[in-house]
Amino acid sequence: MLYRGHCHCGYTQIALHLPQPLDHYEPRRCDCDFCVSRNISYLSAPTGLIEISADTPLDTLHQGSQQADFLACPQCKTVIAATFKNDVMRIGSLNAQLLIEHDKLRPSISVSPQQLSAEEKLSRWQQLWSKVVLLHDCV
Repeated sequence: MLYRGHCHCGYTQIALHLPQPLDHYEPRRCDCDFCVSRNISYLSAPTGLIEISADTPLDTLHQGSQQADFLACPQCKTVIAATFKNDVMRIGSLNAQLLIEHDKLRPSISVSPQQLSAEEKLSRWQQLWSKVVLLHDCV
């Protein structure tokens, strides 16, 4: 299933490929100050794919353990996704509020990643996050 979205200003475009319809998913609402202040709920599926497209490089922010790259629109500064990149690929979780059809999602569940160790975070991400592909000149 393909779902589309964009940042608040429309500059950064998103395509989310999921194995199930949106109404099968509960986004995860992180309870850290960074995510709460931005009203971010994250959505991913281990077999999903997140494609992000912008004509100029995205901004990269770091929070907490500094392991994740929070990708933001270079124009409006909206956080697009939390990602992690290793030598093989980039994985991540999308800001679900940016999907055009985000109202079809189940209510968000609260999570506390700051309670996890660096190793536990990485293990959790590898289990839950989707492959991320950056298109055009995003990086």
